[in-house]
Amino acid sequence: MSTSTSKSGAASSAELQHVDLDITGMTCASCSARIERKLNKLDGVEASVNLATEKASVNFPSALSIADIVATVEKTGYGATVLERDRSGRAPAMTHDVVSKNSLRTRMIAASVLAAVVVVIHMVPPVADALGTTGHWLQFLLTVPVYLWAAWPFHRAAVINARHLSSTMDTLVSVGTTAAMGWSVAALFTGFSHDMYFETVAVVTAFLLVGRYIEARAKAQGRSALTSLLELGAKDVAILRHEARSGSWTEVRVPIEELETGMRFIVRPGEKVATDGRVIDGSSTIDASMVTGESMPVEVTTDDDVTGATVNGHGRLVVEATRVGRETTLARVTALVEQAQTGKAPVQRLADRISAVFVPVVLVIALVTFVLWLVTGHSVAEALAPAVAVLIIACPCALGLATPTALLTGTGRGAELGILIKGPQILESTRRVDTVVLDKTGTLTTGEPVLTDVVTAGALPQEAALKAAASVETGSEHPVARAIVVGARERGVSPSEITDFTNLPGQGARAKIKDVEVTVGKADLFDEVPSVLRQALEAGTGTTVLVGWAGTARAAITVADTPRPSSVEAVARLRELGLTPYLLTGDNEHTARAVAQQVGIDATNVDAGVLPQDKFARIVALQEEGKVVAMVGDGVNDAAALAQADLGMAMGSGTDVAAESADIVLMRSDVEAVADAIGLSRRTLRIIQENLAWAFGYNILAIPLAAFGMLTPMIAGGAMAMSSVLVVLNSLRLKGYGRRQA
Repeated sequence: MSTSTSKSGAASSAELQHVDLDITGMTCASCSARIERKLNKLDGVEASVNLATEKASVNFPSALSIADIVATVEKTGYGATVLERDRSGRAPAMTHDVVSKNSLRTRMIAASVLAAVVVVIHMVPPVADALGTTGHWLQFLLTVPVYLWAAWPFHRAAVINARHLSSTMDTLVSVGTTAAMGWSVAALFTGFSHDMYFETVAVVTAFLLVGRYIEARAKAQGRSALTSLLELGAKDVAILRHEARSGSWTEVRVPIEELETGMRFIVRPGEKVATDGRVIDGSSTIDASMVTGESMPVEVTTDDDVTGATVNGHGRLVVEATRVGRETTLARVTALVEQAQTGKAPVQRLADRISAVFVPVVLVIALVTFVLWLVTGHSVAEALAPAVAVLIIACPCALGLATPTALLTGTGRGAELGILIKGPQILESTRRVDTVVLDKTGTLTTGEPVLTDVVTAGALPQEAALKAAASVETGSEHPVARAIVVGARERGVSPSEITDFTNLPGQGARAKIKDVEVTVGKADLFDEVPSVLRQALEAGTGTTVLVGWAGTARAAITVADTPRPSSVEAVARLRELGLTPYLLTGDNEHTARAVAQQVGIDATNVDAGVLPQDKFARIVALQEEGKVVAMVGDGVNDAAALAQADLGMAMGSGTDVAAESADIVLMRSDVEAVADAIGLSRRTLRIIQENLAWAFGYNILAIPLAAFGMLTPMIAGGAMAMSSVLVVLNSLRLKGYGRRQA
């Protein structure tokens, strides 16, 4: 449990506490809707109950206690247990799911076997003729355990709900099977009718149990992504403890819970990185695919940051812990996924409201059906069958599962791809977005300057100019200097020894190579700059410095922040999704237009030299033009624009401020993740719409057919069970979502 500050719907802001509850006993949307309704009736309480995750997220004022919240759920007829989280923010594994599924499996198998025998006795003519009236008694004996034991969960839930003057799907099943069983028993013992429905009771119960078992397994698969996230973290860690007496470091393996910020720990080849940290010693490659979805291993060395739960490659690393427990990247990712899966999309609210009144309406329809069949001259037995069929086929399970199962699977798949959707309401935003605004540095580009061009004046070879510049820049820590040195080495040019190095803040640097003083920096440092070099300076494709000696510039070296390799294809995919890309950057116009041209963004959609407040204003201007805007960024200067945009998307490699302001966090430093996120969100929303269309359409068509006697209770039971299974299976299609799908 944790506490947070929120605003109640009334007026003044008040301190609210938060608790997550594990709910047991829910079987359909009516159950979750009723619990949610009861909790929200408490003064100051804001509750959301999710059928698919079987969890309740509750904000409540300090005037109430957790015991009050749990008691309210229990008075409603359901079980509630507080989800106590460990130090890393993970909830303990719930055992009731396994126990419930095993019990369901046992009941399903027993009911299916007994129902099959009852059907053979009743419907196979040679068997029925040979047994005669004895067959009726055998059907009775075989159906009793199905009705009393296998169907007990339905009856128990119906009785509990009846005590609270409410009804759910279980009410429909229990009333329907009880009516059929009661009629059949009365007919058997009194002989007033030869019409008996033992096979209906047995088969309907078996069908419903089969459907519920398949549904339980499918829902478990939908939760598997979150379960995998929870299991990613290391269980123990080899920490280094400093021995004061000997002055040496000793390696001790301890449980992960004992790891604290500032401690040093060892990561051997093939081991998981225990927590977020900074490499103190060693170099290796890190496989971050399980956390970020990035398929290519990343090279790390001293002073590089590493993320907990990623896997070390070939080298031995010594890492200093910078974040532990709930502050780690993995814990925050898990929390965001749980938050998204527990919430509700606006479209689900409508389904919940319908489910809340659906069961009482169906009970009335079944009663009216029974009466109308009687008054039109049919016997009680003939009127009973369509009434029972109405009760059985109308269960609103599919309606309740339509949204949460798709949301569960979609957000889980997103986490596997490094896409964190903060809430279900975000899905609605992705459908409407038609414009995407991209930041340049760190989004379309790598964010790291690299050597791009060397221009010389006169007969000076490029290699000689680059060697001179790299030699001087070895003494500087400036990013441009590092890019020149690295670029020279990549081209096979080794720097020379230098003496008398002088740093010229804001201008450049100077040093002697043998007896020649070489200057690297701005044009102001030189008395003479040849026209060919001035043209290179004016080209503005990046940051250009001059290299020269004796007061004359001899060469121009350009360093630029280059586009990511995937940016061209990513922009093309955004266009395929119906989005118009814009480039918004604080860089100069020449650089911005050059990058835009390389990645495929129209020159008319480029805004350069933009200050942070201008980014915000530009988003507002686009919205005033009637555009629905998605903003992608990664820096503090993007936070205001991300918050203002209709859909804010933050690169996970950026700042915490940007991530907090965004609706979707992209763990991959890859602009293709933008297209993946919008594509997955839209696919999830489309699956939800398909599920709801099926759930509504099924009931609209099936209830009249059952009322008019066109569906037998057995067929109704099978159809109802399969409707829920189809909704869940349709949602599970999202598990196969690929990066290149729209």
